[in-house]
Amino acid sequence: MTANEKNFSIVAHDEHDDHHHGSINVPIYQTSLFSFDTYEQFNLARVDEQENFVYSRGNNPTVRFLEDKLAQLERGERAKCFASGMAAISAAIMSIVRSGDHVICSHQAYGPTREFLGNYLQKFGIETTFVDGSDLDHWKNAVQSNTRLLYLESPTSMFFQLQDIRGCTDLAASIGAETILDNSWATPCFQNPLTLGVGLVVHSITKYISGHSDCLGGVVVGSKRLMDPLMSTEYMLFGGVMTPQTAGLVTRGLRTLPLRMQRHESSGLKVAEYVSRQRYVARINHPGLPNHPQYELAKTQMTGTGSLFSFESRESVDKLRAWADHMHFFRIGASWGGFESLINVNALHTLNAKDPQLGTLVRLYIGAEDPEDLIQDLDQAWRCVEQSPSEEELYEQNPGINQKG
Repeated sequence: MTANEKNFSIVAHDEHDDHHHGSINVPIYQTSLFSFDTYEQFNLARVDEQENFVYSRGNNPTVRFLEDKLAQLERGERAKCFASGMAAISAAIMSIVRSGDHVICSHQAYGPTREFLGNYLQKFGIETTFVDGSDLDHWKNAVQSNTRLLYLESPTSMFFQLQDIRGCTDLAASIGAETILDNSWATPCFQNPLTLGVGLVVHSITKYISGHSDCLGGVVVGSKRLMDPLMSTEYMLFGGVMTPQTAGLVTRGLRTLPLRMQRHESSGLKVAEYVSRQRYVARINHPGLPNHPQYELAKTQMTGTGSLFSFESRESVDKLRAWADHMHFFRIGASWGGFESLINVNALHTLNAKDPQLGTLVRLYIGAEDPEDLIQDLDQAWRCVEQSPSEEELYEQNPGINQKG
């Protein structure tokens, strides 16, 4: 049985549950607290609120069911769900670092994560060095005597840069530091960082795991060694808990995660290969394509790929945004991981541009639509843009008319 076949069994099969009258779906426990017959039972439950149901801010049966499934998928011992991806990320980081510590982080990590590490934590005396995560030597050169955490995101979600996970975890172990990795892009279906030595894995549940663009959430997964203190401290004190209603929706989406990821992988590669051949593309960023500079590393760390990728272009932001305006299947919006395909166009100088001649970064998310329909959509939209003259071209054709009309 392959790893992904095992994932199908994890998400699709539950043992018969007499407690819930044989219900196929776990009930939504819409309750804030749980009562007890005797004070002895109450006191015993409060000794370990993470293993017993006392108050839903600490533990809820619907949320716990989802957490156990996610821990199985990630090959971890425990998981804890949060109200958002950033709630999970910030709790995971704070469970490890202390005042005076130093963090090393990929400079292409998720923007709010960089803001949290690079700016917010400075008020607590925690410093972060951001490095080009693609080169293990940069991680090694950034190590200080007080380095406590290496924060990875592999692949990253704008330029799709990978980090050498095993190399980073070996480095962390050699200096007595911990590692956290954001695995939202690859999902547990295609990458299991805990098996490569990572201490804690975080996900934005909002993305592929829920899969239907109707939930916000995050999760932290890891060993009991790291999860127990996180659950008893940051989780309980910060209060960014997932509701049972959200957990019920996410569990429903999780049932089809391996199936959806197979579709996302094949459709994403097909559209990316088409896009890579277009004249408006100067560089494409998809670790599943052989021309990606870390393609060989990707094959050693991942068993498949997500369907979010980007390309860099010499075309202007305005022209490529006009291209997006002409699309039918691709919607304009942030985020990713749902059933709908998305496009986002940004100026490269606001991001991590290496080549000043490349002015625009376009990020495409390939959803559940037929990839042939998406390719046709990209093609027809580009023809519309090419056939529509710009204001400058109109002025050159009609010099008697000023450019303001």
